[in-house]
Amino acid sequence: MAEMLRRLDVDYVALNPGSSFRGLHDSLVNQLGNEKPKMLLCLHEEHAVSIAHGWAKVTGQPMGVILHANVGLMHGAMAIYNAWCDRVPMVILGATGPVAANKRRPWIDWIHTSRDQASIIRPYVKWDDQPATITASLESMARAASVTRTAPHAPTYVCFDVSVQEEQLAGMPELPDPRLYPAPEAPTPSTGQTQQLIERLKVAERPVFMYGRMGRSTEGWDAQVALAEHFGARVVTDIKTGAVFPTQHPLHVGPPSFFLTAPQMKALKDADLIVAFDWVDGAGALRQCETDASVVNVSIDHHLANAWSFDHTGPVRADIHIATTADACVRALADELSLDIDEKVKAAPIEADGPLDTSAVSISMSGFVSALKTGLSGELVTLVRLPLGWDASSWHFNHPMDYLGYDGGAGIGSGPGMLVGAALALQGSERIPVAVLGDGDTMMGVSALWTAARYRVPILVIVCNNRSFYNDEIHQEKVAIARNRPVENKWIGQAITGPDLDFAQMAEAQGLTGIGPVTSVGELAETVRDGVQKVKDGACVVIDARVEAEYASSMSKGMTEEG
Repeated sequence: MAEMLRRLDVDYVALNPGSSFRGLHDSLVNQLGNEKPKMLLCLHEEHAVSIAHGWAKVTGQPMGVILHANVGLMHGAMAIYNAWCDRVPMVILGATGPVAANKRRPWIDWIHTSRDQASIIRPYVKWDDQPATITASLESMARAASVTRTAPHAPTYVCFDVSVQEEQLAGMPELPDPRLYPAPEAPTPSTGQTQQLIERLKVAERPVFMYGRMGRSTEGWDAQVALAEHFGARVVTDIKTGAVFPTQHPLHVGPPSFFLTAPQMKALKDADLIVAFDWVDGAGALRQCETDASVVNVSIDHHLANAWSFDHTGPVRADIHIATTADACVRALADELSLDIDEKVKAAPIEADGPLDTSAVSISMSGFVSALKTGLSGELVTLVRLPLGWDASSWHFNHPMDYLGYDGGAGIGSGPGMLVGAALALQGSERIPVAVLGDGDTMMGVSALWTAARYRVPILVIVCNNRSFYNDEIHQEKVAIARNRPVENKWIGQAITGPDLDFAQMAEAQGLTGIGPVTSVGELAETVRDGVQKVKDGACVVIDARVEAEYASSMSKGMTEEG
């Protein structure tokens, strides 16, 4: 197993060990040591998947994940759905008790054995298998790695019968050569399609590019900027999918948002040509802005559409559908136009807005952002996650690694694990991995931070703690007004108080450095600055910042207005 993972060029394996992999945990420990792939012990299966998700968002490459039997797979299911919706690669390995009933131990093997175990997650994995021999198991691993690396990306799952694991071998089986299972490159647009799109762009007077799922490379970023500049196309971006275009650029229409903002809707409504580069829910966005523009849809996401989940959203009304990845299309257009894309993007440190106003007695969301900028001033930072209440107009992205996006499936609880995975991928770079997490997201996934402490992966967490599931409070306020009920009751079932959560103590209990609660803007700026230094010294830092509950989220606004 260890040698096969090594051959498949898997750097890390995240796992929560269990008896369905009898002896596998010891095998990995004994065989791997400090070699690739390195093992990451996690306290919950959902965290193992979330860590692999964060890793993939930085590297674009799969991490290995091992889940324990049917119960471990069920634990990890929400995180797998997140990874599916976010279109990231990962190879998930699971196991079942003996398929042959006569080989099952009393009780435990019966409740941990399932028929067609992958059916639990089949609607949101790209490929799965349950091989019945050692040879077939090894080939399945090679195929899973190839399939997940093939665009459009999504997790793959292989389930091993424990009886096959325990089968006595006369000798070492021949391991498949991964070179014989290559991942095919993404399809490129035909010359005719490329020329057709270029001709349309040449005559368009008000073109708009919708940059959606794009890669993290600086070359891709440069090409995206050069292409927009060449045609004078206005650019709309999305906070769900990470930084893909400089938000201070004069062509950028912002701010990026979970739902289209008013300036974005106007730009799309006024456009005569819209090119959607793998935009998440292009049909919904076009319907929201009520545009009559000609549309070109660039995406191969239709390959993952199925009958269970509606994450594929509605069909995009398009004059042309170019079935390729957004990155491949931009690259083909840049090559055809001979655009100059050499090393234009430069990573820039955070700049403070100016003198910090410390007069407020509490921390508003605007005060929170100002304090965060002041504390991070001069540092090169990757924002791994931002909370739903974040005002995207308050922070600019100028590099593909400035911000990594949301979790795909809006499954709260993934933020801590994704931070750990992203931080692992950023080790050795100059960037400080920072996550601004909501209190609900942190509480649901807080034990994922133990893995960062265990493997000494420096991270900086600032918990934006408004002591409420405030997004739902907004929902309940809207409903109360519509039904003429007491608005003052909106907190019931949503407020996380009595007692308040102490995230600093939770961090300390797991071996991290916990700070807080912090209750003023000035104190927050100083604490963040101190936390940065601790992270540079190798610490894992969690800051509990008590903020006011505010209606600041485009996510909340969009959901309440749209129903």
